[in-house]
Amino acid sequence: MSEVILQLKNITKRFPGVVALNNVSFDVRAGEVHALCGENGAGKSTLIKTCTGAVIPDEGEIVIDGQSFKQMTPQLADKYGIAVIYQELNSVGDLSASENVFLGNEIRRGVLVDKKEMARRSAEVFESLNIKINPYELVKNLTVGYRQMIEIAKAVSHNARVLIMDEPSAPLTNNETENMFALVEQLKKKGVAIVYISHRMPEIFRLSDRITVMRDGQYIQTLHTQETSNEELIKLMVGRELSATFPPRKTMVSEEVLLKAENLAGNGVKNISFELKKGEILGFAGLIGAGRTELAELIFGVKEIESGTLTWKGKEVKFHCPQEAIAAGIVLCPEDRKNQGLCLPMNIRDNISLSSARRLSRFCVLDWKKVDEISNSYKEKLQIKTPGLFQQAKNLSGGNQQKVVLAKGLATSPELVIFDEPTRGIDVGAKYEIYKLLNSLIEEGKTIIMISSEMEELIGMADRIIVLAEGHYGGEIRKEEFSQQLIMEYASKSY
Repeated sequence: MSEVILQLKNITKRFPGVVALNNVSFDVRAGEVHALCGENGAGKSTLIKTCTGAVIPDEGEIVIDGQSFKQMTPQLADKYGIAVIYQELNSVGDLSASENVFLGNEIRRGVLVDKKEMARRSAEVFESLNIKINPYELVKNLTVGYRQMIEIAKAVSHNARVLIMDEPSAPLTNNETENMFALVEQLKKKGVAIVYISHRMPEIFRLSDRITVMRDGQYIQTLHTQETSNEELIKLMVGRELSATFPPRKTMVSEEVLLKAENLAGNGVKNISFELKKGEILGFAGLIGAGRTELAELIFGVKEIESGTLTWKGKEVKFHCPQEAIAAGIVLCPEDRKNQGLCLPMNIRDNISLSSARRLSRFCVLDWKKVDEISNSYKEKLQIKTPGLFQQAKNLSGGNQQKVVLAKGLATSPELVIFDEPTRGIDVGAKYEIYKLLNSLIEEGKTIIMISSEMEELIGMADRIIVLAEGHYGGEIRKEEFSQQLIMEYASKSY
């Protein structure tokens, strides 16, 4: 049996109105991938933050290399080789990729930072990860997926002995995920202890040696991966059985064309044409950088259309800002919840009502009764786990933050909802609830564009799939033709 490198004993942490961790114990061994599973709000992220000093436990101890600590600090974590890739990205947009890799650990020549050497070493790390990133490129110009890969590169460059990965594959497509899996296997062979947090069942069973399940801030059980099943794991996580991955839905697609794009160009996409029919879930697939998010931003008025036409309900439109799109009945629930979806210091109620403030006002004064009603409605409908609506969004788990983003969009009463990675960072039980919500929106007469990096999700939910490749239209796939192989074939086209 391998040496235990990191051990957490009887960790308890309380926040105002909630016990985030209740007497939780956990350990990870050298050369092992130990998966940490549980629904959103189970306490997984809080637990790993106690390992780095980001959260100070109220009770319990942290043991590393046989030495016991009541609390960790970032300096101690770095000294003992504990590195974390957080679910929420911590990169600095105005710095280059290489400067982010060596942030806090800069290479110097005398008193000056040696940017050339940092770029050279970063390029070596990027090459080992099989990703193509210019070390001098500003991070703010990169997609979420590439920013996540930079976080992984940063941890690898520090030669971590314990690597904690919080939803590392969430923003990645299949190719990038395979590269990340290969890296995990390399680190495992070198004796690195890996704590792996993910809501994706297939990768948990593929990568992990052991699995620890948490629920509602409590330790439930630790299992050997080879001795358990997907069904048993889900039941332990959610406390109930899920009958199917994707809920059944009646087809509600009409012949009415609600939205039509003809040779649309701008924001990095070129000559995109497609039709969206009323009552349809239209999926958008593609690799990172294919232009899915960029296309959504054109439609929603975040970025300017340079050429081509966009027709909404039979009328040519050109939204100059999101407010115009919302007024027309279109809303975008963005992928990047931290920077685009939420105002983190604000409470849940105010975040939910933010985009619909005009509709909820009378004579420019908010009707707080309506605000409370709609906020409570979506809190219940989306099962947002929180002590109350006045909890700050920054204090929610990543998955519950995502639910608030969805609630904010739906509160505008849109006809068309563009969901950009709606289940990113969402646990398996909550995913099912989101899928049911999408189905209910269709039954209410709404229409959906669904952008997802999970091909299985698109195949399970969409009526049609449009595939983008390198900013171009790659192909259309009808439901009877759905297959991951065909999606990848179209997504891999070169232009």
